[in-house]
Amino acid sequence: MAAAASTGAAALNLHRRHLRGIVSDTEHAFLSSPPAGRPVDVTSADGTRLHVEVFGADDAPTVILAHGWTEALTYWAYQIRDLSRDHRIVAYDLRGHRFSARAPTGDYSLARFGDDLEAVLCACVPEGGRAVVAGHSLGAMSIAAWAENHTVETRVGAAALLNTGIGDLIGGHALVTLPRFARWLNEPVARHAFLGAHAPIPSFSTPLHHAAIRYFAFGRTATPAQIAFYEQMLVSCPGDVRAACGIAMSDMELHHALPQLTVPTLVMAGAQDRLTPPSHARRIAGMLPALTELIVLPGTGHMGPLERPHEFSHALRELAARVAVPHGSVAA
Repeated sequence: MAAAASTGAAALNLHRRHLRGIVSDTEHAFLSSPPAGRPVDVTSADGTRLHVEVFGADDAPTVILAHGWTEALTYWAYQIRDLSRDHRIVAYDLRGHRFSARAPTGDYSLARFGDDLEAVLCACVPEGGRAVVAGHSLGAMSIAAWAENHTVETRVGAAALLNTGIGDLIGGHALVTLPRFARWLNEPVARHAFLGAHAPIPSFSTPLHHAAIRYFAFGRTATPAQIAFYEQMLVSCPGDVRAACGIAMSDMELHHALPQLTVPTLVMAGAQDRLTPPSHARRIAGMLPALTELIVLPGTGHMGPLERPHEFSHALRELAARVAVPHGSVAA
């Protein structure tokens, strides 16, 4: 009994230190109260209701932000804060995530995510205007899926594909390391046990869960509050939506759509990204017809916009400035 009590007390103390580490993080205050925008309801082609928020002046250049798998529009808290001073930021919850409705027919294919982006563009980009579209992970995959089936330059002037891959996510990932003789197991293990898992996730932060998320999703620069901020999004994402999106991503192959993304396009990756390693970014960059820059940040994992907010905000600002320059002029 005494040994059990001692073990319980040690575990409780560890948990308390874990929570104190999050609260004492200098990023905690800001991430606890991310910016709130002006809500807009948008309906996608299949009837899915999307929750959209707008930040900044309505007459400023528009930047549309599409978050990733198991995230929410608040994922962009840093970029919204940094860019909304002189840009109109439009961010939306992907279907089935946070305040956006579940797909009425259960369709979470990449084509439907592309349709969702089209609906947001039609509703939120003024007639005759062109926006910058930026996507993280699944959000970037949505941009590729959209480009496959829509005329890109009608409403978009530039794009940013951040911490993403658009095909061969199982064969190219670093999540499951197996002996050579057993590598044929890699695809079904990752597809069903990770990307397609329905298992519930603990609703409160624990040191073990926190460490696992850091390992899989973050690099060494991430702070405790940043990891906890994403952890709450992950916990809030419904298990069936998480699994359906994961299976859709594992089945995805969109490299053929890249030549249709004809506007200036930025690609960013993290050198320590275990979910979409830099090899994905390099392949994407090599297939884009109008690549502006490929940036691979050292010490950075999959959650680049959270881990390295200033670098990502600066890169998006530079991309938006390029689009704002009239044809034939030279950017400063």
